[in-house]
Amino acid sequence: MSTHREHRASRGAAPRKPYTRSNRALRTGRGHLSRRLSEGDPLSAQEPTRRIPVGVSSSSVFPLGVEDCFRVADHIGYDGVEVMVSLDKASRDVGTLAAFSAEYRQPILSLHAPTLFFLQHVWGLDPWVKVEKTVQMAVELECPTVVVHPPFRWQGSYAKEFVEGVEKLDREYGVAIAVENMYPWRLGVREAMIYLPDHDPTDEDYRHVTVDLSHAATAGDDVLAMIDRLGDRLTHVHMCDGSGSSTKDEHLPPGEGNQPCAEVLRRLANRGWGGSVILEVSTRGRRGPTAREDILRQSLLFTRRNLGHGLEDDGVDDGMDDGAAIA
Repeated sequence: MSTHREHRASRGAAPRKPYTRSNRALRTGRGHLSRRLSEGDPLSAQEPTRRIPVGVSSSSVFPLGVEDCFRVADHIGYDGVEVMVSLDKASRDVGTLAAFSAEYRQPILSLHAPTLFFLQHVWGLDPWVKVEKTVQMAVELECPTVVVHPPFRWQGSYAKEFVEGVEKLDREYGVAIAVENMYPWRLGVREAMIYLPDHDPTDEDYRHVTVDLSHAATAGDDVLAMIDRLGDRLTHVHMCDGSGSSTKDEHLPPGEGNQPCAEVLRRLANRGWGGSVILEVSTRGRRGPTAREDILRQSLLFTRRNLGHGLEDDGVDDGMDDGAAIA
């Protein structure tokens, strides 16, 4: 099968990508998903061939710190954590992270490079420095995966050289650099195409890709089709939900939006997928002293049930003990 790049080359020079497009999230994303499921796309049987680890992102406890993420993961019974490298000094210190991992018995399943728009000043302004420093941390921590966002189109040579640069670092350090799917920014009835080569990494020849279900909802992308296109290149999943009806990246708990969260998990379990599922859900602003903990516990249970884990012996805290709540 020819690659997307070969297909573009056969047509000659690729046309200049537009800066905007019409807003198509509402009319394509939900339509594709509902049609696939209603017109005979079979539901996957729950016959897991591998126990896929389920972790939680440190962004899921924001504005609490990195240590709070390790603490809540241990308290509820997650299999590990993803650390968002951020303004929190602990997130950038290998010794501190290793100590947290040992104290709370939570392996670091992945690191997220500080490539978000609001983290542009972490480790300076050179984006390659940000990515390489994160990869070097992953090597020291024996962490298998680094998540990165595709470049913004205004990032010059970084954007132009991104595909080849990621491949070079991946091979040099032996860490899976998994490029995450993103989404256009909404401008009323138009969408600004701010990422290069694209917000959809399935169009490029990356060796490793992260699929985020909330980002797919905002973009109007069919996440089941994305996973099918990726095949073995799918390395990492951010489990969350989205409605596709908001200009925001919602990161809802699974089941609160319209994404096929359960179906994605069943398909991964059935094929013996080799990556990790990370809960990346927003808990900020939820009311009640145990709201954050309740959301993260229910999200873990949802994920494990649909991955086919045996819940009677998987160590998940059902919330009925006398342990202190994570506020």
